[in-house]
Parts: sequence; structure tokens; C-alpha cells
Amino acid sequence: MELYYNKFMLVSHETPISFLDQSRSYNDFDYALVHLFETHPEYYSFFKSSLLLGREVLLDNSIFELKEAFDPDKYAKYIEELKPTYFIVLDVLEDAAATVDSYLRFREKYSHLPGMWIGAVQGKNYDQIVECYRVMSGFADYIAISFDFSWYQEIGLSQSSDPTLRKLERMCDGRQKLIQMLIKDGIWNHNKPHHLLGCSLAKEFAAYKHIPSIRSCDTSNPVVAGIVGKTYIKGLGLREKPSVLLADLIDQKLDERQQGDIWYNVNEFKAIIGR
Repeated sequence: MELYYNKFMLVSHETPISFLDQSRSYNDFDYALVHLFETHPEYYSFFKSSLLLGREVLLDNSIFELKEAFDPDKYAKYIEELKPTYFIVLDVLEDAAATVDSYLRFREKYSHLPGMWIGAVQGKNYDQIVECYRVMSGFADYIAISFDFSWYQEIGLSQSSDPTLRKLERMCDGRQKLIQMLIKDGIWNHNKPHHLLGCSLAKEFAAYKHIPSIRSCDTSNPVVAGIVGKTYIKGLGLREKPSVLLADLIDQKLDERQQGDIWYNVNEFKAIIGR
């Protein structure tokens, strides 16, 4: 499949099942968490129908939510059945060698799978991240970079005295610095699309307006914020990050206030990225 590139980064905000139909109006593509297929057949059906409508669907292996690998055979089966536009190959959090091994093993065993292969970059320091990035650059169709490497706490800057906010700001600044380093060192592959996994603070995404190879991002941040009663500050987003995961709110029914706050936040997020 040939991917199209827009002037702006494509975004997808994970959303409770009760609001998924409406999410097609604010999401550029639809982002699926595979572990929810196991318990919510209507969730799976939504993404099947999105593909029939000609929308792009990205299937995530749910490592962030589960903190451990999803069963590889089950994952391959869901990929075969759903036929997503692209899918993230099973990775291992912050372990470059194990992630490379997992990617290559999965590719060898399930080379027949449909869709584009996304390789997630992992590692505990710059050298490990570069090692993993080079493999994904060579073998994957699409490259994904996470928002929450512990290494960001070493390289990211923050002026805050609050430890929680300081951690978020260092993640926000750290991923920007990582991308700048990869570009400066000639490692970044401008010929392949990149996906940014999640976010700490939405203001980070204003930094990527002039990097066209960053094609897409996903974050539930504006949706979760709306559910818990928080609205974005114009041009900034939130100063904190709601601690609850969208996956834990997947069955949430939304009242009018929550729906309105979600719409406000997703529009403010688009403004941050320059849309």
C-alpha cells in the first residue's frame, strides 16, 4: 500500500466504545488496542467497519496497557482476520535487543500477514535506541517512537519543582531531543513514515510541524481529559496528565458535558499541531 502524506500530522485519539462512531469526525485514522478485542466484540466490529469505509486502521499490540507481550499467535490471528492498514509488531518495553529479536522472529514466522509492518523502537539509552532504530529502519515499513522512555528523564529539561510535572515535562522535551539527535546524527530515515506513540503533554507536538516524515501520532489525552472534566488551555493543552488509561474507560458512557469537553480538547489539539 502507498501511504499518502498530508501537510499536517495525522492524529487519532482513542475513544470509549459509546463515542466511537462520533470519533470518525475528529480522528484521521482509527487506532485499535488488540487486547480489547478479547472482551469487547463490538469494539472489534467498529474497526472492521472502518476498513470497509476505506479508513486507515492501526492495530496496536497493547504492550503499554498490558506491560507484557500479547500472545503472538493470537495477535497474528487477529491481524489475519481484521486486515488492518498497519500493525505494530510485538515489542518489549525499553529492551532494544529483545524488541529486535521479537520483530525478526515475528517477521520470519508470520511473513504472510497483510498490511504494513510498524517497528517500535525501544532502549534504555541512546546507543540502544539507535541500534533498535537502525533495524526498524531497515526492515519495517513504518517506525514508531514512544513518549515515555525512562532515558528522557536524563536528557529532558524541566523548570518545575513539582516531581510529577517535572517527569512529564522531561518526557515531553526528551522525545523532541531524541528526534533532533537522530536527525543531526544522520540516523533518521526521512524516506520512511514515523508514528509517535502517546504523549505526556500535548504541547510537544507543536515541535514537529516541519518534519514531514512524522506522519502520524496517537494519544487519548484530549479524550481522557474531557471525560475527567479537564479542558485544554489554548496553545498548550494540559499542565498535567490524567492518570487513568483510556482502555480502563472503554465502557464509559458520556454525558453532554463530557462530549462537549472532548470536542473542545480534540480541536485544541489540532490547533497545537498547526491545523
